[in-house]
Amino acid sequence: MRKGDKLIVGLLALVVVAAIGKGIYVNSHPIKDKGIPFYSTATDEMQSKAADLYRKIGCRNCHTIWAVKNIMETVPAPSLDGIGSLRSEAWLYAYFSSKNPQSILPTRLKAKYAMPSYANLPESERRLLAKYFASLKVKDWYLEDVKASEYKKLTGKVYPKK
Repeated sequence: MRKGDKLIVGLLALVVVAAIGKGIYVNSHPIKDKGIPFYSTATDEMQSKAADLYRKIGCRNCHTIWAVKNIMETVPAPSLDGIGSLRSEAWLYAYFSSKNPQSILPTRLKAKYAMPSYANLPESERRLLAKYFASLKVKDWYLEDVKASEYKKLTGKVYPKK
């Protein structure tokens, strides 16, 4: 066997040993799946009514829930996953009732993409939206990631570490 052949065989043997070693390590150190971090405390009835309203007024043209979005739209609005862990029902109701939502939560989006006012919706519909969105929670182990994502969408900056 020539010197170059020995080098190739040696490198192949090293790759095989590394792959086997990695397989043994991965199998002996399994990654625990924490599951899906998002959940809702809403009843089935509330979810159904809120989903109908969400579609009717066009929320999904900009926002996502459970990562479901109108794929034809590319507005960088915040995801609503876990919003109930960030905002209270009362805050959400005031936001939906405001004639100028940007006075409550400023946006960096162009005016045509800014959150519209839903003050003209019947009170019962604004309350339904507020109650439903407040029910969209995130598990504690993922809360900082949700805060960071919303902060970046709203400000365009990286979330400050504590």
